Amino acid sequence: MTDNMKDIEQPDERVPKRIVGTPSPATSTALLGREENTGAADVPGVDLQDEKTAKKGEKIAALLFTVTLLSGIAFIVSYVAFQVGDVERARISNLALGGSLTLALLSLASGLVVWVRMVMPKYKLIQERHAMASDGETRAYVGETFLQGAAESGITKRPLLRRTLLAAAAPLGLAPLVLLRDLGPNYSDFPAKLRHTVWGEKTKEGKNRKLVVEGTGAPIRAADFNSPGGILSVVPEGYEHDLNALAKATLILIKFRPEELKSGTNLNWTHDGIVAYSKICTHVGCPAALYEQTTHHILCPCHQSTFDAADGAKVVFGPAARPLPQLPIAVDEEGYLVATGDFPVPVGPSFWERGDAEAEVRENGGQS
Repeated sequence: MTDNMKDIEQPDERVPKRIVGTPSPATSTALLGREENTGAADVPGVDLQDEKTAKKGEKIAALLFTVTLLSGIAFIVSYVAFQVGDVERARISNLALGGSLTLALLSLASGLVVWVRMVMPKYKLIQERHAMASDGETRAYVGETFLQGAAESGITKRPLLRRTLLAAAAPLGLAPLVLLRDLGPNYSDFPAKLRHTVWGEKTKEGKNRKLVVEGTGAPIRAADFNSPGGILSVVPEGYEHDLNALAKATLILIKFRPEELKSGTNLNWTHDGIVAYSKICTHVGCPAALYEQTTHHILCPCHQSTFDAADGAKVVFGPAARPLPQLPIAVDEEGYLVATGDFPVPVGPSFWERGDAEAEVRENGGQS
């Protein structure tokens, strides 16, 4: 019995030497089971780096890669730590994120360059070039074919066709110049265009501009807009179809009871509880057109920025950084609502204020 068990005993060479999935003991630093640089010094055109230079390059590259690691961690920490909410905090966040990401990419690229230049061998390669000219017979055939095609097309025989084709192609050469103009207005007057709207302009008769209902163009009598909680989308008279003007000048008109208005609202710019706010959200410029009557909240549907209409349209929720600008309004001699001036601050996204600040610096002779 014992002899039979010995007969079926597994040979030693079939017993696993290690657990499946664990690495084998490293006997060298070779890749793919072969030693590196085997015979490389004997290859013509290949110059190996001396060991001293390679060691120095290895240390420098490793240091740069470590800087990349730390900068990447700093970028993630900065993203979490530096939140935006106003211009100053946004500036700090941009500086931290941009600086750490720049340092990470710069050190990574520098490390790779050092690796290639100081560790890897140098190759001297010679590219062999051969004569690329076709033989005479082939060139003659191509020339004959070209002349035959030109004759068949009639471009030489029919000058009217040739000249009109060239004339038709000429404007296409100017098309890029026309497209370049659509990139935007001249930067010199761009901040001023962001700062002002048509509400600050008088009519041809020198009167204040009326508020009219968007879509119908009907002027609004204050006496007719007398239901508390009512809301209207309003545009400036004379600019009902000017999309460039409406992009900045569209309003939300809301009717309040006098006791509902809070200290954030400029009462001198209201009339009988009627308040006018910019419809352009101060986050990224979406139309803030949703209104909740019981809470007096104006909601922007794009990113859920919420403004308290009874308190100067202050931000109560969402990513917007500042209130919706209030427009000063009054009534004219006929009882129609009119604008008595422009918005006191730029409308729309908060980053537009940068252009406004630069415009003020230029107006003050370079002094901020």
